[in-house]
Amino acid sequence: MDGSTGVRGGMLAAARGFWLGLVAMTAGIVLGSLLLISLALVPAAGIGLLTTPYAVLALRAYANKRRELNAAWAGIPVGSAYHRLPTEPGLSGHFKRFLTLVRDPSTWRDLLWVHADGTAGAVLAVIPLGMIAQGIFGVLLPWLWDPLTSGGTGDTHWYLFVPVDSFPTAVIAAGLGVLLIAAGPLLARPLMGVHGRLTHTLLKPPPKDALTRRVSELYETRHDAVGSSAAELRRIERDLHDGAQARLVAMGMSLGTIEALIESDPATAKKLISQARENSAEALTELRDLVRGIHPPVLAERGLGDAVRALALRMPLTVETDVRLPDRFEEPVESAAYFAVSEVLTNAAKHSGADRVWLDVHYERDALRIAITDSGRGGADPAGGTGITGVERRLGPFDGVLAVSSPPGGPTMVTMEIPCRPVRP
Repeated sequence: MDGSTGVRGGMLAAARGFWLGLVAMTAGIVLGSLLLISLALVPAAGIGLLTTPYAVLALRAYANKRRELNAAWAGIPVGSAYHRLPTEPGLSGHFKRFLTLVRDPSTWRDLLWVHADGTAGAVLAVIPLGMIAQGIFGVLLPWLWDPLTSGGTGDTHWYLFVPVDSFPTAVIAAGLGVLLIAAGPLLARPLMGVHGRLTHTLLKPPPKDALTRRVSELYETRHDAVGSSAAELRRIERDLHDGAQARLVAMGMSLGTIEALIESDPATAKKLISQARENSAEALTELRDLVRGIHPPVLAERGLGDAVRALALRMPLTVETDVRLPDRFEEPVESAAYFAVSEVLTNAAKHSGADRVWLDVHYERDALRIAITDSGRGGADPAGGTGITGVERRLGPFDGVLAVSSPPGGPTMVTMEIPCRPVRP
């Protein structure tokens, strides 16, 4: 790293620190005070019951943004362990969310952090730029010392520990100002690291909280996986009962009739044999469709990349694919990703009004990343349909995440991410 790069990096860190200091002081006053006032209003006719969840969620959103900045600017990632909030509608759901938030240790951790960050954290953050500003003032003192000392009436202006009452002392102060200007960028990045460690110390959840949250998530994903498996089993049983099984029963009855008529009425027996052949072909087709719905042959034989390309070709709208995958993945991961893509594409074809969809599937940073964008009308509500819920349940057992962006007027973009590692076929 050359000197100019180091100076630029130090100046950038100083500017970022000054911005963080201003934001931290503002957020400490506004968000911290709003939450404290809201909690104080809980006994007052229940007003705080209505306002506290919004105050906590606002503080939580700010804390999450600061976690991102801490990782990006200080290189220190900070985890979170917020309890999952109830999603029930109405006043009862709002009250349950209130109880969950006030019982969550992370809420009080965030409140402590936002006040500490608005005081000690803000001071740490603004020191480098403050040193630079103070240094510039010191450099200007040879020209300013006379007006500052009331035109030579004997008053003394103190610049740090230097009494400025004459031109020579102003020059000494200017030299000290040069040192401050040089030291500000040099200290900016170390102080940003100290600020990042302070944020990490105050915001990080204790291992016990993180473990409790992880156990809760695993319990929920296991419950969802068991429910999805039971629903899939019921669908298979229903499809077998209503489709292939009914045709096989009819074919058995036809064969019994054929056996009775083959000598007395060969012409009728011949017609029944033809019908039985058609029933057997239709039953075989339905069984193949059922197997394809459980695990498509192209997915088992060719892998996820070719399977989603084949799926795109079968869609009633134009699907442009960009698939870049290194190797095969474990079968459960490929199956979950395939059916998640199938569900999203089907929803786009049925509900979006789109005539074109862009499907991107690639692998980077130990995760399978899928983005599906359509040219439809937008306005999709992720909480309003079972399709997106089904996708979330498919991804849940693999710690997968789903994000939906669908502003009115479109476009709708669905992104999925599944942590995984490729395996050799």
